[in-house]
Amino acid sequence: MIKRNHAPASVWRNPVHFFAFGFGSGASPYAPGTIGTLVAIPLYLLMMHLSLWVYLILVVVIVVVGIWLCDVTSRDLGVHDHSGIVWDEIAGYLITMAAAPQGIGWILIGFILFRFFDILKPWPISRIDKQVQGGWGIMLDDILAGIFSWLTLQAAFLLSLKL
Repeated sequence: MIKRNHAPASVWRNPVHFFAFGFGSGASPYAPGTIGTLVAIPLYLLMMHLSLWVYLILVVVIVVVGIWLCDVTSRDLGVHDHSGIVWDEIAGYLITMAAAPQGIGWILIGFILFRFFDILKPWPISRIDKQVQGGWGIMLDDILAGIFSWLTLQAAFLLSLKL
């Protein structure tokens, strides 16, 4: 049975909640994490032509701001890591796509890899997801999923060059 997301009305009234909910995408009744990750794709398309240093600085800013956004929103809602909080998915996907090869295929592979690691949460992601609370806890598992996805995407690209 698919679990339905119940987004609070504050998503549309409180700017902090609106951003934490991925510009409202986390209010999707079904698969808010996947919808939030989809929202990251246009952001990536806007950022992909930046120098690597500028891209990475922006990602760090997105992560730092995300820790605060997610912490405030989860405290306001009284729910740790509400399913509609998807800023962490946006950050994780942008980490996945750092220095990614160009092309729609790589964008799709990055999306699939990130969703795979974010949903399955292999060790140590699963441990961190259970043990770390607050904004750090919400963000850190997706940061790690992004790093795992980035490593896998880069390895796939290097292998594709050898074929």
